[in-house]
Amino acid sequence: MDRHLEAFLEMLAAERGAARNTLAAYEADLNDFAGFAKRRGGGVALSAAGPELLRRYIAGLTDQGLSPRTAARRLSALRQFHRFLVREGVRADDPTELLDSPRLPAPLPKALRREEVVTLLDAAATLPGKRGPVALAALELLYCSGLRASELVGLPVTALSAEAPLVMVKGKGGKERLVPISARARAAALGLQDPKKPSKWLFPSHAATGHLTRQGLSLLVTQAALAAGLEPARVSPHVLRHSFATHLLEGGADLRSLQMLLGHSDIATVQIYTRVLEERLKALVEEHHPLARPAEAAPLA
Repeated sequence: MDRHLEAFLEMLAAERGAARNTLAAYEADLNDFAGFAKRRGGGVALSAAGPELLRRYIAGLTDQGLSPRTAARRLSALRQFHRFLVREGVRADDPTELLDSPRLPAPLPKALRREEVVTLLDAAATLPGKRGPVALAALELLYCSGLRASELVGLPVTALSAEAPLVMVKGKGGKERLVPISARARAAALGLQDPKKPSKWLFPSHAATGHLTRQGLSLLVTQAALAAGLEPARVSPHVLRHSFATHLLEGGADLRSLQMLLGHSDIATVQIYTRVLEERLKALVEEHHPLARPAEAAPLA
């Protein structure tokens, strides 16, 4: 073992109380880079690598198909190791200082359960005054169509038709898409129009924009959550969009259809939902595959 790596691991154990598994993970990550440095860096020692060699190593992890989290973990091990070398006077510089961390996928919010969505919609309708109908229509549309908050508040009244079960949405980059909506959501939204003062917006308001703002929408969602007895931190327009996608996948939808409904130009963007899909497929196999079922008891002689 490299003597500097050995000293680093001893420091982790003595000063930080690192567990055996943690030490083994650091050793494996740093040895992986040491092997790379030997093969691709002309035999350079682990403690003598420069920033360019480190950058090539991190970039190569993605090419190997390793996840961003694995690459980030290995970079973290390299950073801590080189900081240790600087503190010990082995090196005068830290070659990891200017390295960019791999972009980790944004964690998904936790979807609401189906019964929680029903409770939320029922509670939205009970908000006093004009807030009740507006909140109900907004939440119905968010959940049944998966719209972004910015897409919903900017809907013109012409986006909906009393006859067609669709809403025309202008998404990111000005791209338009048609999204199916329920008859109940359509009726709730169209019911907001004042025949005496018709508006060009589906969600009219006295704001400078003439329509409901994203801040106003977030406030309505929070008030509905409180009325439903749900923790407001768990409920937002984005959570309703995520719940829409999650419940569709749980019901049998495929990723390509979900991509179209959510308005993503690249299917890679909806790959974050593969966990939901994997869980559904696992349940499908466990329920229907003959080898996944408990063996039937042999009949008595």
